[in-house]
Amino acid sequence: MLQKQLERRFGPLPNWVHERLGQATPEQLETWGLDLLDAAGLDEVFKAH
Repeated sequence: MLQKQLERRFGPLPNWVHERLGQATPEQLETWGLDLLDAAGLDEVFKAH
């Protein structure tokens, strides 16, 4: 679901995003899903906390 949301907001995703999503924990996916709401770009979604 998060991948589809990211694609809808930012367009085609680079390979590094697919890799991060594939290796993510449930907690990371939840955090990124929330960060997506305010992010201006992919780098802001996947920033270190």
